[in-house]
Amino acid sequence: MRRKASPKKPSPPGPARAAGGRQPGRKIVAENRQVPFKYHLLERFEAGMVLTGTEVKALREGRANLRDAFARIQGGEAWLLNCHISPYSHAGYASHDPLRTRKLLLHKREIEKLAGRVEEKGLTLVPLRLYFKNGVAKCELVLAKGKKTWDRREATRRRIVEREMEAELKRYR
Repeated sequence: MRRKASPKKPSPPGPARAAGGRQPGRKIVAENRQVPFKYHLLERFEAGMVLTGTEVKALREGRANLRDAFARIQGGEAWLLNCHISPYSHAGYASHDPLRTRKLLLHKREIEKLAGRVEEKGLTLVPLRLYFKNGVAKCELVLAKGKKTWDRREATRRRIVEREMEAELKRYR
């Protein structure tokens, strides 16, 4: 006996997301949570990275830190600096330098666009997170403008007010 084909549901607008706001096929390795607090985020870019074998294995273990990391455009190429990837735990004699400068893989037009924007006053290129997308290591870069201290205080106040409003709404439901 043949079964009837069930009608397909329309897909949601935008990229499909799994539970918790994560995209399917992505495993986040490291995230710099201070970036949205310290910077106004203007534009996001996804870049591949040139890594050694032990760096990839260390990333799969989740041994990376983006706290002081930043990106720079030099000689028509994008570079990731100060990104700490700890040495792989099971490496033999050959290991990598944890703080070495890593090349970022972007399209030429993206690099030219970023080079022009970074030259503007106060704009910088900051890595937001490292993750694996379908088995390939990627870095999410953000073109950002630094916040002043009063901007940060205002954002904190706004967050507190929103939290209090949510609590009040829950109380009256």
